[in-house]
Amino acid sequence: MPLHPQAEAALQAERDAGAPPLETLTAAQARARSKAAGDAVPPAGLVARVEDRRVPGPADGGVPVRIYWPAAPDGAQPPVLVWFHGGGWVTGDLDGNDAVCHMLAHAAGAIVVSVDYRLSPEHRFPDGLEDSYAATLWAANHAAELGGRADAVAVGGASAGGNIAAAVALLARERGGPALIHQLLVYPVTDCTFETDSYQRNGEGYGLSRASMQWYWRQYLGDELTEAANPLASPMQAETLVGLPRAHVITAEYDPLCDEGEEYGRRLEEEGTPTVATRYPGMLHGFFTRVNVYDDAAKAITEAGHQLRISIAAAAAAR
Repeated sequence: MPLHPQAEAALQAERDAGAPPLETLTAAQARARSKAAGDAVPPAGLVARVEDRRVPGPADGGVPVRIYWPAAPDGAQPPVLVWFHGGGWVTGDLDGNDAVCHMLAHAAGAIVVSVDYRLSPEHRFPDGLEDSYAATLWAANHAAELGGRADAVAVGGASAGGNIAAAVALLARERGGPALIHQLLVYPVTDCTFETDSYQRNGEGYGLSRASMQWYWRQYLGDELTEAANPLASPMQAETLVGLPRAHVITAEYDPLCDEGEEYGRRLEEEGTPTVATRYPGMLHGFFTRVNVYDDAAKAITEAGHQLRISIAAAAAAR
């Protein structure tokens, strides 16, 4: 279908701003531009409380997290969703995902643990991933302390955060835990390749570009992209996806990452992981967290909460 009118308006606003292409910026300039765009204001009344903490991790000082307790929890002990923000492993922070975490906590009736992992290029792969795994392990081990269920822990993220969520699921399988019941992958980066059909269709003129994705990957892996085939950087390169938690993959029609997200979902399904994939027509990359811009963001977040509940029920039935 054609671009959604809200997507057209967002693209026009970007053109009117006349900002230089992302790939011409330094990491510091990219972060400043991201912050200048402003953060969405969360709707009131969705959560009971919010708390910032630092949890143990591989770096001195631990990993900053922000924890959201839902106003209407899903049961006496709600599930726990560990969330990783997007931003190409370079930009993004807890504040930029504050609104979407409020809404996810409400939609899923879940305790949401948002993770402020270290960013590239100062901390290249796998530093941010190891932060994210450590935070996930902490959330699983402390679920009861948080008031949640240790047997209902999920991971999720958008874009680069979706990449990290997929990689954390792979790490949890390789390292024998924590046990995860669900992975929410929102237009995830799954492979260091720029030749898919959606890159050809959507690589220019739709916000996120092929050139900007190449820039992001260089910040994450270094100019030589020496770890591009490492499954923890490119989950599509994993030899097998057997034994991973149930998945919900969300993609956007006018996104260069659309095909790799959907192909990862197909591989999961083919290799035995129940997977629901939803493409949002007319949407651009980034719509899920821009809750103040896109009506479909609320729709997708509601769907994400519903799919997490399905995974919880399936896990309970399997025990």
